[in-house]
Amino acid sequence: MINEIKKLKEEKNAIILAHNYQPKEIQEIADFLGDSLELCIKASEIKDKDLVIFCGVDFMAETAYILNPEKKIIIPDLDADCEMANMLHEEELLESMKENPDAAVCLYVNSIAEAKQHATTLCTSANAVEIVEGLDADVVLFGPDNNLANHVAEKTDKTIIPVPKGGHCYVHDALTVEDIEAKRKEYPGVEIICHPECKIEVQHACDQVLSTGGMLKYIKNSDKEEFILGTEVDMISRLEIEVPGKKIYPLSDEAICKKMKFHNLEKIKEALENEAPIVSLPDEVAAKSLKAVENMLNK
Repeated sequence: MINEIKKLKEEKNAIILAHNYQPKEIQEIADFLGDSLELCIKASEIKDKDLVIFCGVDFMAETAYILNPEKKIIIPDLDADCEMANMLHEEELLESMKENPDAAVCLYVNSIAEAKQHATTLCTSANAVEIVEGLDADVVLFGPDNNLANHVAEKTDKTIIPVPKGGHCYVHDALTVEDIEAKRKEYPGVEIICHPECKIEVQHACDQVLSTGGMLKYIKNSDKEEFILGTEVDMISRLEIEVPGKKIYPLSDEAICKKMKFHNLEKIKEALENEAPIVSLPDEVAAKSLKAVENMLNK
């Protein structure tokens, strides 16, 4: 299967992009691995490939299309959608904008395109604080993740208004302070790192709060040999590939994004063979969204 995928990829002049939460076998065949920011940047740099196979969830493939409307953007399984991204819809965002006419709109890149098109700018978990600090407005509508909104609010003097109320990633939101206390007893002295999509009290209880890309960089550069990660379990798969020799433990074995696992080698092979399912957006939505994406990338 892997050899067939490699052959098809060459024949089709294709590139495979995969998020850090993809299963290990997909990470191993990907041309590029990354978190949301890294994948956005890579998508903006694709010049010499005709076909992009995007192993992630819907909003990621949409962002790749927004940056490359002339290319075929393929997602192996169309049902791989992000529950958090789909918590914020256009109507609710427009209502919040009407209620706060002087506010800037900073949306997490983990948003669907119908919401993205109304954003002043986008951000990722890696650059959210920097992006919000760079906005002219003192009031910022921020969505859809309330936990990331709280993370940003603690690190800026701006007024952060979460939209919608209750938006969250079910994987990170399920991690608890009790999980941390249990791991500290099991692995005394081992540093615990969590993602800013975790609840704010979980963030406070950890030693570091970092995006997945930040986790990779931090662990690579650290003299320590053991770490506990409060994020999706397959982030450990990437670390095992790129930072061999270090021991990484999940904060919870149940931190699994089921939609990320919809993709598999067989579906990738079929996607290359059929050049489908294609991801696309209405021209107007893509054009409006592009401005928000570019505002983020140009910061």
